[in-house]
Amino acid sequence: MTALPTSEAPGHHMTVWEHIAELRRRLLICIVAVALGGVVAYIAWPLLIDLITKPFCRQVEDCQLYATDPLAPFTIRLQVSLYGGVILAMPVLLWQLWRFVTPGLHKNERRYVIPFVVCALLLFGMGATLAYFALGPALDFLFGVAGPDVAQIPTVDRYLTLTLYMMLAFGIGFEFPVLLVALQLVGILQPRQLASARRYAAVIIVVVAAVITPSGDPITLAVLALPMYLLYEASILIGWLVARRRSRNAAADVPDTIS
Repeated sequence: MTALPTSEAPGHHMTVWEHIAELRRRLLICIVAVALGGVVAYIAWPLLIDLITKPFCRQVEDCQLYATDPLAPFTIRLQVSLYGGVILAMPVLLWQLWRFVTPGLHKNERRYVIPFVVCALLLFGMGATLAYFALGPALDFLFGVAGPDVAQIPTVDRYLTLTLYMMLAFGIGFEFPVLLVALQLVGILQPRQLASARRYAAVIIVVVAAVITPSGDPITLAVLALPMYLLYEASILIGWLVARRRSRNAAADVPDTIS
């Protein structure tokens, strides 16, 4: 019995059904990786909850979060474990994504797999870290916007949801240039297209940042939108460099026909 061709098979042109089978296989691998990461995060709950609540404790003296539902502590622990599983499984997720899109690249461009995964991991970590440190000023703004006459009772589910959503939103937002570079590598986008769309991109980035940030405060919006635009410019520069290298390699492959 012959094995089903995969995207790693050199020179093989996959059919639609083979692409679907390949996608299903890689999704299953991603699900298993997230599940295993979630188990690790569930076990490491005391360390995670201590780390996540530090920005809150810097803003509130008693550092006390409340649960208004008997099921809230358990459901929150499961939710944190799920997000933690996604973060821990990120290397596997990015690797599977890259291996799935590899057939759309030239053979000499497939060596970019390691830089792709490393850059994606670094950018995701940078985004999540930036969200973590931006959470303090965001909480300060949110706690003070209603004035001293409004007493707040912070619940553990709302706070952890806000924190985890912010870290994921920033991490995913920082993956924006990786996606743009990948689209330029496969020929879907060109650097000149991205350069000519700078004004539209700036508006879209602000809108996307406003949508994906759960707090909705202007501080978080600015902290996310500005790096995203700088990364957009970086993706254009990388696209120009890749296009220039392609042109130079193509010129080197053309035989000299001038006598």
